Amino acid sequence: MKSWQKILIPTLISLAIGGIYLFTVWKQRQNPGVIGQPDPNQSLSKDDLAVVRTISPAHFDDLQPLEGTRVWMKDGYAMPYYAYEKGQVEFTKRVGLIPSAQPLDIKKIIKAAVPAKVDDSLEHGQRQVFAVFSLPGTLDTYATPVGAIQGSQESYFTDLLFFYDDPHTIYDNWPKDVWATVDAHQVKPGMSELETRMAIGQKIQPNGQTEGDRTVTYDQNGRHWTVTYVKNRATQIKND
Repeated sequence: MKSWQKILIPTLISLAIGGIYLFTVWKQRQNPGVIGQPDPNQSLSKDDLAVVRTISPAHFDDLQPLEGTRVWMKDGYAMPYYAYEKGQVEFTKRVGLIPSAQPLDIKKIIKAAVPAKVDDSLEHGQRQVFAVFSLPGTLDTYATPVGAIQGSQESYFTDLLFFYDDPHTIYDNWPKDVWATVDAHQVKPGMSELETRMAIGQKIQPNGQTEGDRTVTYDQNGRHWTVTYVKNRATQIKND
């Protein structure tokens, strides 16, 4: 196995908590013209038909168009962020994990070598690639990893991390009270699994294979929620 493969595989595993599910859904949404007979037993919801943009970056320069734009965190409570001061990432000043649906104003995309002692659940490679951002209405800048470079090999996961359009617009069919609960990073009875993931993140341990009819435990940056769903509606909610 090549050295880059040894780096890439753990990285992908780290993101797979929420990413595999999201990637599968996005690919389905990005291919509306697939030839074949529709499944008469399959009923698509408005959420299933929502369009989530991807950019599929392969090289560092592919990320430059993100500079000066606003994105929203998709893989909530999974990615660490650090203070960015005097032109460098301050790895000793880890702020926390970026919440779900948090808007981020991207200032620039940079490369930085990561100290070996830094544990961000990702393999560092020779250099990691970071998005430098500020929070809306603030001046302080921060950095979060969005890719890694090892020799001539590059790997980026911005499509798994970010919405490039406001999710309030993408899922404008959600009621205002649901969005208020999502924005408060809470869960209430009646919410779907997708709405709950948007609220409290992608770190999940499902007890059951059928989405919408199972019990799921969420890790919201150390706070744990256990939510039972029936017909894709939360019926029982516990948290610690």
